[in-house]
Amino acid sequence: MSELAALWSELADIKDELAGRDWFMGTSGNLSIKVAQSGNFLITASGKDKRKKTNEDFLLVDANGNPAEETYLRPSAETLLHTEIYSRTAAGSVLHIHTVENNVISELFGDAGKVVFKGHEIIKATGRWEEDAELVVPIIYNHADIPTLTDEFSHHIHDDAGAVLIRNHGITVWGKTGLEAKKILEACEFLFQYTLVLNQQKAFTTKV
Repeated sequence: MSELAALWSELADIKDELAGRDWFMGTSGNLSIKVAQSGNFLITASGKDKRKKTNEDFLLVDANGNPAEETYLRPSAETLLHTEIYSRTAAGSVLHIHTVENNVISELFGDAGKVVFKGHEIIKATGRWEEDAELVVPIIYNHADIPTLTDEFSHHIHDDAGAVLIRNHGITVWGKTGLEAKKILEACEFLFQYTLVLNQQKAFTTKV
């Protein structure tokens, strides 16, 4: 199997797993995986139902986000976010999804510009192994203009793995491999759900 075919299969497996959790409502979200050395990467095609599996799920783009081969497919509208991450880090995969939980968290903590988690075992999934490790997820404004959004997003790209929430839009995570990116995504979504359930329980207890 060629490198490109192997990467396609890896990204397809990630897409299938996330689709099984219903994390691609209304064709939302975008996923990519980098082709070593070339600077090219596979990214989800725009407007496709990501719960389906076809031979047009992804297309190959160059380091600037332009199709690297002749195709009628269009890359995701947010491809610039992926190119920015790949140009600044050694990341190998970028995942972006919209869920109710990450949208609500982004609204609840949006004015603070970040949401902070500490004391959770699952934070280890993000590569933070020290005792009482802290995970800070920045929250940025959802600019409709993608270059403007990308510029603000770029201020939070510091490492080869990370996560950023876009207010009332979704979360973008990246890692050195597809597996690492998926682990970070799963950990963040767990923490978002935990926070919302805990707040609901506190509200219920207060009323009682």
